[in-house]
Amino acid sequence: MICPLCNSTLRTQKDIYFYDCDTCKALVKNKKYYLTPDEEKAHYETHNNDVQDVRYQNFTMPITRYVLDTCLPIHKGLDFGSGTGPVISSMLKKEKYDIVPYDPFFAPNQNIFNTTYDYIVSCEVFEHFNNPKLEIDRLTSLLRPNGLLLIMTLLYTDTIDFKTWFYRNDPTHIFIYKSETIEYIAKEKKFEILELTNRFIVLRKIH
Repeated sequence: MICPLCNSTLRTQKDIYFYDCDTCKALVKNKKYYLTPDEEKAHYETHNNDVQDVRYQNFTMPITRYVLDTCLPIHKGLDFGSGTGPVISSMLKKEKYDIVPYDPFFAPNQNIFNTTYDYIVSCEVFEHFNNPKLEIDRLTSLLRPNGLLLIMTLLYTDTIDFKTWFYRNDPTHIFIYKSETIEYIAKEKKFEILELTNRFIVLRKIH
């Protein structure tokens, strides 16, 4: 199997389901365990992502707060992978921010690919990419120079018991990142890393 981010041959198995990429350091699920698109959508529909739920608002607050602190309402934003409840774009729209939601299952508006953006937010989405190189290339192309890419996804470290980790055991999670993976992406795609924690990442497009 080939790593769908860096195109390296995957040789090291983390467990029966995942490979450990020697190049970009990502954990890559074996394709034979992927859900079908219908199964994937059905799984997402079980999520109770109510935009009015204060707990959900608080969960996504790292992204919302960063946008409010660093961007202006006139800046154009994209909520990529907005899911069944586009809480980030809903909250920002209440503050008069110009942001549009996109989700391949629940808000499949292809017109969003016909413009560029000052910032793109993506909460709990990157781990679902079956072709992360294609998706990250696409997001990079949609960002204007100095544009921001704000990502929420849990990063794996060796201190985590991978076998019992809830992130690994979600059947829709097929590409799991480490901090080294984010550093690889930043180097390859010409991003500056502005913030890198185990769950919140901010990248700035250098040109």
